[in-house]
Amino acid sequence: MAQSETRRPQTRISGTTIIGELIRNMELGRLEMGYSILLPCIFSVYLHPDDYARLAGVQDLIREDARRALTAQMAEWNGKNSRFRRGATRKEYRIAQSDWWIEFFADTESAVPPGDVEIHSELNEVAQPGYRGAKTTLIGREPSVTSARVSRDRDSTRRQPKKVFAEIRYQDDSGPQTYRVTQNEISIGRGGDDLWVDLPLYTNEEVSREHFRLRRDPASGAFAIVDQSRNGTWLNGRRLAHGVEEPMPDRGEIGVAEVLKLSYEVKR
Repeated sequence: MAQSETRRPQTRISGTTIIGELIRNMELGRLEMGYSILLPCIFSVYLHPDDYARLAGVQDLIREDARRALTAQMAEWNGKNSRFRRGATRKEYRIAQSDWWIEFFADTESAVPPGDVEIHSELNEVAQPGYRGAKTTLIGREPSVTSARVSRDRDSTRRQPKKVFAEIRYQDDSGPQTYRVTQNEISIGRGGDDLWVDLPLYTNEEVSREHFRLRRDPASGAFAIVDQSRNGTWLNGRRLAHGVEEPMPDRGEIGVAEVLKLSYEVKR
């Protein structure tokens, strides 16, 4: 008979461990319906105050990597799901919101021990009876943060507007657009059913599915750009070397495959 896995406390919690626990929570909290499988997309992550303080400077990076990992896991499940035998019902894995919401909290009121992470998830922004996510811990123990506190923390955090780091203005086949950058890394391109991009451009196939990326240094606020395309990216009229990250001025113009031009401005 197989022995159950014993989940032991760690001396130091890591970003990799937190992301792995988010994926595990998402799988445990899924809700199977008639034609689709709904996954949790609202995550409250509780850490011991010492662990929270140690990771405070990299929480944005963990959050962005976690979004990418959750999206990739959902895409993998949908890929496997598409290989069902002919005639079987194909259920799509999906989330109720347009994006994942992940927030970190220092557990100053209950008993999350050092090296542990406690995650409370929901399937939608408005929780409903029988329509919930999951409560999980890294260490095999009962969750200690109360549902009332989770709800209070979420409400107070979600009411705060996201800080806008930059604005991008452009016009594609869908008309004039303004995109507000609120993350430290965004991918830009045409995207596709099996490739998530943060800023999808509705245009022709001269633009790559993931054409370029913007990265922001959380410490300095400075932006950098890296071309990942087959037909080129230009910064203020100069073509960028493929795959080489280059610093950006606070405002300028990005040329995309000689098809589109995006004006951007960094907000300080």
